Amino acid sequence: MLKAVVHTPSFLYTPFHTREIYIIVLYMKTYWIVSIIAAVAVIAGIVALNSSALETGDELKRAANYKDASYIINGEVVTLKNGMAEKEAAPGSASKIITRYFGNEILHDFDGDGREDVAFLLTQETGGSGTFYYVVAALNTADGYKGSSGVLLGDRIAPQSTNMGLGNIIVVNYAVRGQGESFADQPSVGKSIWLLLNPETMQFGEVAQDFEGEADPARMTLSMKKWIWINAKLDDVEIKPKKEGVFALTFMDDGRFAAETDCNSMGGAYEAREENISFSSIMSTRMYCDGSQEADFASILEGAATYRFTSKGELVITLESEGGSAVFR
Repeated sequence: MLKAVVHTPSFLYTPFHTREIYIIVLYMKTYWIVSIIAAVAVIAGIVALNSSALETGDELKRAANYKDASYIINGEVVTLKNGMAEKEAAPGSASKIITRYFGNEILHDFDGDGREDVAFLLTQETGGSGTFYYVVAALNTADGYKGSSGVLLGDRIAPQSTNMGLGNIIVVNYAVRGQGESFADQPSVGKSIWLLLNPETMQFGEVAQDFEGEADPARMTLSMKKWIWINAKLDDVEIKPKKEGVFALTFMDDGRFAAETDCNSMGGAYEAREENISFSSIMSTRMYCDGSQEADFASILEGAATYRFTSKGELVITLESEGGSAVFR
């Protein structure tokens, strides 16, 4: 059973922006009476509109191609043309706000109408040094592609992959900089965000990842996503990756696998029958990296015996060595 981070009793969706102030200006014939009514709408359950856009979906331009559709980015309607939009940062300013199609797209029927919709990443440069990354979606409707509100991932991040999780959940994997690191440093800390699109409001909600009862193990498969190594127990010693999100394991439906480590890339074949699993024909690039944990990761693959899924959305591989196991998420 999936559970989202909810601030509403009727939806699984968490709006990222809420219009909270309504101003009524009354004009009278002989003099002005200005009455400002501030209604702070903090009632949980209001699915509000994204900043200055009055309609999340219906007022936006629909297009035959999602690279020409309109989206809401940072509270403003942005209409792409061939995957790009450009406007002045301020009237008369030489600085431009440039929004571009980035990629990492994934095709899926998000509203159940039988048409293939799309989710992907956009970037926006606002005239300074930053490049901001957003997740958006576009529904393939009878009237054209209908764009969503964007979810900000961060400034100058390193996108990795976008995959479908359980049901309609979008899993976006990317890397950010560690605490105290500057923008001169390359992003090296892996992060994932799970998003669920509300086709009615065209807004995303974030799905929590870290509690029991979130996932249905019976519906989980090895090839459903890229699995990130979380920890392992080898010879009664607990091991955790020094760099979060760097070690990853991807299963293909044709019996091949690919792996990423803190040094080399790996690949080969795997066989999974019932609860048993084994890896074979393991190959790797041969770059040397001081302090790498690649050998520990390789020993997990070489010693794999069985696997199972948990209600936390985890893949647990049990090793042939007594008591050994590895957790992926």
